[in-house]
Amino acid sequence: MLSRKRYSLNIIGKFITMKLDTIDLNLLTILQEDCKLTNKELSGRLNLSVTAVYERIKKLEREGLIKKYVALLDKELLDRDFVVLCHVRLERHSRAFWSKFEQDVLQLDEVTECLHVSGDYDYILKVRVKDMNAFRDFLGEKLTTLEHIGSTHSTFVINEVKSTTAIPV
Repeated sequence: MLSRKRYSLNIIGKFITMKLDTIDLNLLTILQEDCKLTNKELSGRLNLSVTAVYERIKKLEREGLIKKYVALLDKELLDRDFVVLCHVRLERHSRAFWSKFEQDVLQLDEVTECLHVSGDYDYILKVRVKDMNAFRDFLGEKLTTLEHIGSTHSTFVINEVKSTTAIPV
């Protein structure tokens, strides 16, 4: 059973403290597994009334813990199962270069994740494309044409052992 936790949330510049009980934590866990469950199905799993489940979900949405609901698509069926991790080094470390690069990356549909990291490289991009030829096109026509890129290093994923969107609560 999950223990009672206190989360401090920074919402629109002000700090509020929200107490999450075991029911809230279980609800968040269940919704991460399947957010299409009806309130009636959730009420059965949580031993709560449908109204109580509805109110808890609305509270979690209002407080910003639940940001949005999405559909997870089959990467193979969409021909986007070739995954490349691109390490990117910028020419210089400056806020202006970071900002410009991040704005540009947001426009690249092939990039599904962009992480600003420490170490030898400045960013790691997770790129999903159809195959090696599509990656070559992406690299030559899109990524390396961005301003301020000093160098890139690509690692090709052989197999995704674990891939989840769930955050442990």
